[in-house]
Amino acid sequence: MSKKEAPLDYLRRWIPSEAAPPILEYLNHYNVHLTITRERKSVLGDYRHATRTSNHRISVNGNLNSYSFLITLIHELAHLVTFMEWGNQVNSHGKEWKAIYRKMLEEFIKLSVFPPDILSALKKSLHNLPASSCADENLMRVLKKYDENTGELLLVEQIAEGGCFSLEDNRVFRKGKKLRKRYQCMELATGKLYLFSPIYEVKPAS
Repeated sequence: MSKKEAPLDYLRRWIPSEAAPPILEYLNHYNVHLTITRERKSVLGDYRHATRTSNHRISVNGNLNSYSFLITLIHELAHLVTFMEWGNQVNSHGKEWKAIYRKMLEEFIKLSVFPPDILSALKKSLHNLPASSCADENLMRVLKKYDENTGELLLVEQIAEGGCFSLEDNRVFRKGKKLRKRYQCMELATGKLYLFSPIYEVKPAS
C-alpha cells in the first residue's frame, strides 16, 4: 500500500469516503497533526495553532458518527485557515471565521457526501453559522439519527415533563418546564435545579 493510500484508508474509517481526499489535502497542505480522542462532553473538537516546536494540531472525538466527525473537522480546519490569514487579530468565531467555514462547508456540500436530511439542515445553518455545531439544535437532531445508539438513550426533549432521567454518573433528575431554550430539571438527591439542552442525551429512569 502506498503512503498516499494509507492515510486515505485511515480517514475513510472516520468520514465519508468521498470527503477523504480533500480533507487529506488540507491536512497535508497545512501539515496538521490530527488526533482522534475519547469522548469529551464539553467539546467535539479542538484546534491549536502551530508553534516553533509543534505543528498545527486538531483533535476530534472518536465517538462521533462519520457525518458529525466530518462537520466537526471542517469546523476546526476553518479555525486553522482563519488563523493563517488573520492570526490572533480577529474573534475566534467572528465574521472572518464564519466566511471561511461557510466556504469550506459549501465545498463539501458540492461533493454530495451528506444525505438529504443533513444537507437540508446544513443549508439552513449556512445563513447564520453558530460558534459550535452543538449550538445548532436542528442540525444536531438530524446528526444524532446517524449515531450508533443501543436504544437506551433519549434526548431530554423526549422525556415527558415530570419524568426522570439519569446521567452517566448515575445522578437522577426530574424534568421540569422549558425556560426559553433549555429545560429546568431538579436533581433528586440534592433538590438543586439545572438547565439542560433539549438535545442532551440521557437515560430514562423510573
